[in-house]
Amino acid sequence: MKVSIKKSVLETMLLNSQPYLEKKDLSQITSHILILAQNQNLIIKATDYEIGLTYHTKDIKILSDGSATANGKKFLDIVKILKDDEVILETINDYLYIKQNSSKFKLPMLNPNDFPLFPEIENKPKFDINSTLLVKSIKKIAPAIDTNNPKFELNGSLIDIKDGFINLVATDTKRLAIIKIEKETEHNFSLIIPKKAISEIQKLFFDDIEMFYDENTLIASSTNFQFFTKLINGKFPDYQRIIPKNKNFRILLNRELMIDAIKQISIISNEIKLTFKPEKIVFESLNDDNIEAKTEIEFKTGLEEDIFLAVNSRYILDFLSNIDNSNFTLGFNDSGLPFTLENENFMTIVMPIMI
Repeated sequence: MKVSIKKSVLETMLLNSQPYLEKKDLSQITSHILILAQNQNLIIKATDYEIGLTYHTKDIKILSDGSATANGKKFLDIVKILKDDEVILETINDYLYIKQNSSKFKLPMLNPNDFPLFPEIENKPKFDINSTLLVKSIKKIAPAIDTNNPKFELNGSLIDIKDGFINLVATDTKRLAIIKIEKETEHNFSLIIPKKAISEIQKLFFDDIEMFYDENTLIASSTNFQFFTKLINGKFPDYQRIIPKNKNFRILLNRELMIDAIKQISIISNEIKLTFKPEKIVFESLNDDNIEAKTEIEFKTGLEEDIFLAVNSRYILDFLSNIDNSNFTLGFNDSGLPFTLENENFMTIVMPIMI
């Protein structure tokens, strides 16, 4: 293999590949990227078996076809220090040479035939969703995805497609975040996408994409890349049962006023108490130390008597940081019951702290 490629193009491809590499065991083939030069295309593949990325470009001169592997991190480190000019990649005797003018680097290769096979899109069902809408929706629910929960299905986000809607759902058992998108679909199905894949989707999905799936894999394809992730097998909680059907109280609140007051209290304690009075809202810290924080805002709540909610402030701030409108709705029935934060098609249900 021998190719000539612009440094900027190669660096972009290698940067995009980094999250997919095996980082701990550098003897593994998955710590390497696979490089293929064929049909006037340069293809770079990277995977840690759980997620994978195929990135390709025609912005290249292929002098001879072939394949290679190289440690993905070392390869990127070398390319970063090169000048903004053409780079020659050439394989000679199980080594990949990276050349530019008088500079030359040599990296050992592993056998390209040992590189893991990627899943194919053939014969897989397909569904379409606007990539910008998908990324925006995923960003809103991502803070509620759990980490290292023994129930593996909670370490990911549910995509539940049924009855003309796509519901994106995440929960860490203390809160549940849900986005509801109107979308006509041919089939009802659900997928649980791991948290790591959710993180990469937010960085990657900006072009028009096509989505393919089966019971084990989700594949997204665009003009420049193909992404895959293994899915989490398991049964996601019945989130519909968690959503309160009726709310005795619904208060329309100002986003900026709430953020400012909550941030003041959260300097002292993440656990806060909100007391809704007829003419104002009082914010107080909840902790065992002899440190206190308290503030209030004048606000006509429409209530006839005081009601309080004790809550982890981060859950409210995560919701408020992911809405665009200046107002949102707080819905609740009683101080000890789950309450809702709502804005358009985005809702978070929060379990209060018992005090």
